[in-house]
Amino acid sequence: SWATHAATPESKTMNTINRRGFMIGCTAAIAAMGGTKLSYAAFGSQEQEPDQDILLVVFLRGGCDGLSVVPIIDGPDRQHLENNRTFTAVPTEGENRAIPLYNQFGLHPAMRPLVEHFQDSELAIVHAAGLNQDTRSHFDAMRYMELGTGEIQSASTGWLTRHLDAMNSAAMEAGEVDPSVMEALSVGALQPTSLFGSEKFIGMNSARGFRFNNQGGTVDWQRQTLRQLYTGNSWMHDSGRQTLDAIDILEYGVPNQYVPSAGATYPNGGFGENLKTVAQIIKMQLGLRVASVDLGGWDTHESQGDGGGGYFAGRVGELAQGLSAFFTDVSGTGGNQNINRVTVVVMSEFGRSLKENGSRGTDHGHGNVMLALGKRVNGGHVYGEWPGLGIEQLYDRRDLAITTDYRQVLGEILTQRMGNPDLESVFPGFSLGESMGIVA
Repeated sequence: SWATHAATPESKTMNTINRRGFMIGCTAAIAAMGGTKLSYAAFGSQEQEPDQDILLVVFLRGGCDGLSVVPIIDGPDRQHLENNRTFTAVPTEGENRAIPLYNQFGLHPAMRPLVEHFQDSELAIVHAAGLNQDTRSHFDAMRYMELGTGEIQSASTGWLTRHLDAMNSAAMEAGEVDPSVMEALSVGALQPTSLFGSEKFIGMNSARGFRFNNQGGTVDWQRQTLRQLYTGNSWMHDSGRQTLDAIDILEYGVPNQYVPSAGATYPNGGFGENLKTVAQIIKMQLGLRVASVDLGGWDTHESQGDGGGGYFAGRVGELAQGLSAFFTDVSGTGGNQNINRVTVVVMSEFGRSLKENGSRGTDHGHGNVMLALGKRVNGGHVYGEWPGLGIEQLYDRRDLAITTDYRQVLGEILTQRMGNPDLESVFPGFSLGESMGIVA
């Protein structure tokens, strides 16, 4: 790999780029961008950046327990929950009691950083949502969801890739030129299935680490040689040039130390660092349209956490703190212009069983929760038809049923916020139902 995360030669900040450094780092291919593209991509000009909307997908891998994230705290279903979860039910009294949220729903106490966003109508929750396929396999469920093609697993592209293709096709038909350097980004993981087949995808662990390996002072030689290799007209050559352009921009534009805006404090660990990287890329004005970040560790078959505490509380606390910090960070720049363009959606492959097991954990389930966060989200509401937790209301008489297909949520975001003109190509065979009104 000629772009490494290990090497960290001295970076130059936006304010200390000099003409020689820019010309060495940014070759003719970048200089040829010219005009608007060069000004916003290389120097972060807020005035010049296109005001494209940005979708950040946070995938909770492992099957997050939605009945603990947004527990029932009142009514007859509360009794069903307590009857089936002696230890793992989030309590309604005591130090770790659920936070009252909306009607019969509460929020896990460790999710407190998101309460203000819910109250400010920036966070929407969809309960009893998910994948309608009959599977409890992590691998199959994640693949089904990220392909977005129903039970057909032979698709060669993911739903985010097809979304970008639809947007780019519409732009070409309108005679518009795409000026983006970094259209699709995945931080902290390999290419997610949702971005399979993308020619625009770039993956990294951090913005500062996305650079050449400077062994023996050979960076300029590497740069020139690779430019010569990627001079063809195929998709591979286009992708190679795009990656080289991105490396040049980030290597000469990323400061030594990134300071989040407005005092935002990200949680320690990979998830917080990955969200911080996405925020940094958004501020760099590179034309980002979609980004993907994972948070794993949700397969809680044992020791999930008693009485609203323990392991699960740590996971949801990290999630909530990270999302809130990201929102604050992106809101703290550009007079809120950046955050007005960003929508975050949180999803997982399936929920957990209603009944806890003998190891004080929960097993693979079915229905779950989805979260949408953003200034253009119609928050402060728990959406979806609640199916109930009575034995006859459960899926397979054991799991929360699904009343909202996950594609309904994503489809509303894509069409109403991202301006996608061809949802059929994104989710073949799926038709949007009546709008739930999740986004403006």
